[in-house]
Order: sequence, then structure tokens, then C-alpha cells
Amino acid sequence: MVDYDAIIIGAGAAGFMCAITASKRGRNILLLDHSDNIGEKIRISGGGRCNFTNLGAGPKNYISANPKFCISALKQFGPDKFVSMVESHNIEYFEKTMGQLFCTGSATQIIEMLMSECNDSGVVVRNPVKVEKIIKNDTAFSVKTDNGDFQTTSVVVATGGLSIPKIGASDFGHQIAREFGHDIIPTSPALVPFTFSGDALKSMSTLSGISVDATINCNGANFSDGLLFTHRGLSGPAILQISSYWSHGDEISIDLAPSIDVFAKLKLAKEKTPKQLPQTVLSGILSKRLLQGIIDEMGFNQTIGQTSDKNLQILADRINNWRVTPAGVEGYRTAEVTRGGVDTNGLSSKTMESEKVAGLFFIGEVVDVTGQLGGYNFQWAWSSGFVAGQYI
Repeated sequence: MVDYDAIIIGAGAAGFMCAITASKRGRNILLLDHSDNIGEKIRISGGGRCNFTNLGAGPKNYISANPKFCISALKQFGPDKFVSMVESHNIEYFEKTMGQLFCTGSATQIIEMLMSECNDSGVVVRNPVKVEKIIKNDTAFSVKTDNGDFQTTSVVVATGGLSIPKIGASDFGHQIAREFGHDIIPTSPALVPFTFSGDALKSMSTLSGISVDATINCNGANFSDGLLFTHRGLSGPAILQISSYWSHGDEISIDLAPSIDVFAKLKLAKEKTPKQLPQTVLSGILSKRLLQGIIDEMGFNQTIGQTSDKNLQILADRINNWRVTPAGVEGYRTAEVTRGGVDTNGLSSKTMESEKVAGLFFIGEVVDVTGQLGGYNFQWAWSSGFVAGQYI
């Protein structure tokens, strides 16, 4: 005899949505989490305001070994449906840029909404509970925990990825997947700052704290957004975005003045005002400190008229087409999400159920579907959680 129709492991965004959806169908659901405080990743997201979805979420915003895998879930439960839930709880929100929706108040409002939905629909939530082993029998699963053993017909793994270990992130979900015969697409930190070494780090660290709007390219992907110089390298939204498309050893190209043809501006100045210094000609394009840092780094101390066209092109490229190779990334400590995860080839895109073990489901960040910055990862959590909740 089973204790619950389904046990969901992980009370994050995906786990909550799955539990709520299934319970509303009349299913008897147990939601387990190992943390003292559930929903921590929701609480700290979006600067404490939770970028809970993006109105434009579509397959183009996700990285996966199977780019089409996310389509079914997003169609079944799109951003509009989660917004409807938020509005039904009278949570005020605002659109920041490019469809990003944030709570006007606090991210805790989203956690409170999810807990309220769980309470109203009868979900049993227990935490902190550590799952020690999952055993598949002929007709059911036995979930062994440090708070007792439970029998269930379905198990949903919603344990997240490896990002932000200080709030309890681990590879537990990947371990479960391997135990049941699933492959794991190699994981790496994503939406994470770059680190540099040697001369590159030396020059960047002197510019720490400077921000600029930039366009960044790597491996065919490009993003235009803010870039921030740090004492370790480069951060900011544009950097976080491109980090998901970067692999160790790859070069990135940065345009620090996307709307300006710097070489053309320098050439014109050479003809009309040859006695000016480069930093005078380019004042207003970049901050004084950043521009001076670039000039000093390149050793340009002559007037425009005294500088060859070749050197003017070198200076222009340093601004419009700055090519650098990061030493690495800051790692899971600061990464917002994990790239890679449970191979989608072993899952149903319609139900999120394992095609290897009946009754076993994987949802959210633990799966090899990684969203761009801007609410896309939360939307994947809501969508994949809803889908699984329809079938457990």
C-alpha cells in the first residue's frame, strides 16, 4: 500500500509548481526538502525581487543538447499562466526590460504564494528532510529518509543544479538519475562572471567598478547589455549571458561602444583636428577613467596627427572589437544556474517522465535545459513542474 500518490524531492520553483498542479487534480502529494528554509533560490533571486518570468520565453532562450525539448512544456504552461497565478494573489509586479517581470515588493511574496497554494490544495510539505535512498519495486517506489520511509507510485526529482552551494545546491539529482540509468550531459557553471589572469587581469582590476553598455560575442551568440569590470575580471548582464555559451579556452569579442565607429571618428579627427589627443577625440564615448585606462594600456601618448592609421585602427579595435580569452569563470559559488544535467533523450518532453523507469520524473534545473538571464529559468521551472504535475 502506498503512502502518497507522488513524492516530490525539492521544494524549489519546479517542485512547488508540480506539487500544486498534481494536488489540484486530487492527487495525494508529499513535498520534501533538505533545507531549513525552503525556496531560498527564489528568495535571493532578482536582487530580492524575483524575476519570476519573461513574457517572451521561447525555445530560442534555452540551451540544451536537444533545443526542441522545452517547446512542449512552454506551450502547455506559458508565462501568461504564471502571471495569472501571481495576479490572483494580488502580488504587484512590474516589467523591467525585454519582458522581464519582477515583484514590486519582495521575492518572499512568490514563496508565500506557493506555500498558500500548497496549503489550499492539501500538499504535505516536510522540511528539513534528507532523502537517503530511492528504491524501485515492482509497483511502487520506496523513498528512505532521515525522517522515515515512504511508499509512492511516482517520484519527481526537482533538486536543482550545482549553482550557489551555500544554499544547499548539490549533485544529488544527478546521482539519482545515474542510479536509474540516465545519462548526464556534462555540467558547468552558467550565468556567471569571467575571471582573468596575467596582464589582462592587471589591466581589468585597475578599472574595477566601471560599467558600460557593451555587445559581446562568443560561438555565434551575442548579447547587448551592461558590462562591469571587477577585481577578478568581467561581470554584468552581458557577461553573464555570454558565459552560458562559452567553454574553456574560447575567445570572446567585446564592443565597448556598439553605436560608434571609433576608427571613422579617429580618422575624421586626424583630418580636421590633428593636434588633439585620442582621449580628447573619444571623450563622451566611454567614461574618462575607462578611456584613459585603455590609452595608458596601449601606450598611446601622441596626437591624432602623429599617430599612424595602423595604430588608430589598433586603438579602434580595442574599443569596438576587443578580443580576450577568459582564464575561467567564478564557478558555482556565484553562478545563477547550471548548464547541462539529465539528458533529455531519456525523458518525455510531454510529461517529463523517464523513458527508462516508469513513474520517475525529472523537472527544473536538474534537467539539461538552461535558460538565458531574465526570468527564463524560472519559467522553465514553472512549465516543467506543471507538465509533470499533470501526469503523476
